[in-house]
Amino acid sequence: MINQLILTFCRIDDFCIIYHKELQSKSIDHQKKKVGFKPSLSLSEIMTILIMYQAVRYKDFKTYYVEFIKIYWKHYFPTAPSYNRFVELIDIAMSPLIAFISSNHGKHTDLYFIDATKLPVCHNLRESRHKVFKGLAAKGKTSTGWFFGFKLHLLTNHIGEIISINISPGNKDDRSFLTKLCYGLKGLVFGDRGYISKNKAQLLEQQGLKLITTLKKNMKKVPRSRFEKTMLAKRSIIETIFYYLKNNLTLWHTRHRSINNAFTHLMAALAQFIINPIKINNSKSLSIK
Repeated sequence: MINQLILTFCRIDDFCIIYHKELQSKSIDHQKKKVGFKPSLSLSEIMTILIMYQAVRYKDFKTYYVEFIKIYWKHYFPTAPSYNRFVELIDIAMSPLIAFISSNHGKHTDLYFIDATKLPVCHNLRESRHKVFKGLAAKGKTSTGWFFGFKLHLLTNHIGEIISINISPGNKDDRSFLTKLCYGLKGLVFGDRGYISKNKAQLLEQQGLKLITTLKKNMKKVPRSRFEKTMLAKRSIIETIFYYLKNNLTLWHTRHRSINNAFTHLMAALAQFIINPIKINNSKSLSIK
């Protein structure tokens, strides 16, 4: 775990050096705008604490911070403030985490998988009483049923690396994000029947990307090569990534009290996945590093 902490901090600190230079070149003082006091932790330390929460797997962030950061890792973060003060600092990590994810996307391999997963904010029966995400979350439906919340749209390459992401209200059509997620890519992209769209497929073909999806029961069979059929059957790769993000990491839960904190933790989970990704052995199965 210590090796992972050191690896994470070094990776994030190197990124923050570049990030701060970019902000200075654009005359943007992000921290000064977000908080009215000088943080006792550096931006790289704040981001590292958030990302390592995903690896340590405590039941909640408060317990992790109070019992782990403030006690067991106190010598690594000697200037760590109180829990309440740190919660105030979380906001300044949102934009850097997004920038880190955007600048560390996977390799363009010409083989991609696209899918979406639900991010419910509460039980369906509490939808009308929910206040935290009021006006942002929406009621949507997936293959597993109705939910109230958001969707995480994900595009990965065939070796399990994240290429692009998008977050939308739960009622948005998955197809509406196809061209945005696949912008600039060439090759083949595989998805489920929810991505069937003649117009979108034609737009993607214009940029050199062929959309291949599973078919609905009432659709005619489409001629496909043996390779295309094999790769279409490997869509479980992206489904396994979603499972890992939700069950091995803390991608999302329904107890959030703040919009910014919720999405900052979501970005921290994706950053943890980028730093310590799932490895694919022989392009056939997935194993957790």
